[in-house]
Amino acid sequence: MALPDIAALTFDVFGTVVDWRGSLIREGQSLERTVGLKADWSAFADSWRGLYKPMMLEVREGRLPWTRLDDLHRMALDRLLPEFGLESLTEAQRQDLNLAWHRLDPWPDSVVGLTRLKRRFMLATLSNGNIRLMVDMAKRAGLPWDAILGAEVARAYKPAPKTYLTAADLLCLAPDQCMMVAAHYADLIAAQECGFRTCYVWRRAEFGPRPKQDLPDQHGLDLVVEDFQDLADKLGC
Repeated sequence: MALPDIAALTFDVFGTVVDWRGSLIREGQSLERTVGLKADWSAFADSWRGLYKPMMLEVREGRLPWTRLDDLHRMALDRLLPEFGLESLTEAQRQDLNLAWHRLDPWPDSVVGLTRLKRRFMLATLSNGNIRLMVDMAKRAGLPWDAILGAEVARAYKPAPKTYLTAADLLCLAPDQCMMVAAHYADLIAAQECGFRTCYVWRRAEFGPRPKQDLPDQHGLDLVVEDFQDLADKLGC
């Protein structure tokens, strides 16, 4: 598909660029080896991620003031620890476990695919993750971003239009010069409503054994790709 006016690719990160579920399971297993507390780490990862949207909704609907995602993750973590028999973790251990989100592993194609795409396009995060989280993750994983944009910069969580429009504005681009890349259909629809071009990435293993089912047969998106290598191929990089 010819997309000659695209100048920037903006990326959802959790699930699209990095494997949050597998990484959180890995972190839990490491904690079990060092501390000796056993838990169903798959269920723990799913439950922690399951509080992601409800916690952000508290901010979007004004029940909480603007709060960084790191702090929302910590609030969710403290809620979950007793449920999984982990309430004996010390404060230092809780802080380190909360930083697991800074240590998420990239999908195998992410770094090489992004490096190819960077030759032709500006690459920016457009994530609900806060800036320090995104920077730490990028440095650890070697993610070659040109800019860290998203919720903390806009002071609004996706799918608020302000989040997408602020990113385009800060890149000095019209929304239709930006392509939102995400593994989540709702994120792409919100971006599309702001004028962005859109690309869905099939991260089929994002939820482990649960299949990805959020992309309708009739979707109206610009591109659907298997991974970032496929995206680079389709965009001629």
